[in-house]
Amino acid sequence: MKNKLLIVNVCREKLHYFEFVKPIEDIARGMADDGIYFETKSYKNIKQGGIKKFGKIIICGTSLKDFEYLHHIKRFSWIKRYKGSILGICAGMQIICDIYRCKLEKNTDIGQKLISINKNFFGIEGWKEVYELHNYSIKKDRRLGNLFDIFSQGSIDAIKHKKREIYAVMFHPEVRQKDLIRNFVMML
Repeated sequence: MKNKLLIVNVCREKLHYFEFVKPIEDIARGMADDGIYFETKSYKNIKQGGIKKFGKIIICGTSLKDFEYLHHIKRFSWIKRYKGSILGICAGMQIICDIYRCKLEKNTDIGQKLISINKNFFGIEGWKEVYELHNYSIKKDRRLGNLFDIFSQGSIDAIKHKKREIYAVMFHPEVRQKDLIRNFVMML
């Protein structure tokens, strides 16, 4: 169902949900007049069969000190079999890259950052100020380049799988660049 969205919560703490998941739910809730319906589930409660009814999935970010999801990466094996569109945000990007065996590297970014998106990425293009909050980034290497198109210059801030509708950003568009989320959800 193209108009049904699954929001995946990777937060360990309830308080983190309010900062990283609820803003995405609020954006989706505001799209109800456009026929968009959503559900939110913890990554711990997702099964392959249960995601078939969703046309799109957003894997949310979480707090700087919360990377429990990386210890449970096998719970995300459904990503490789899912037929719909996926957007990974920060932790979601780390998960997607880890599932495809791309390398993560220790790199802390906190706060506003000016990045360059070299071609249209859900309505974002050129120099944009974004909000980043992470301890790990994605290493630019041959494996990443073979599997993903890189939309950003310099650091790896926006990617798309070369053969599938899997997208990811290292920044938090729920804080700045909310139109990116809306455009992803409305994408046909």
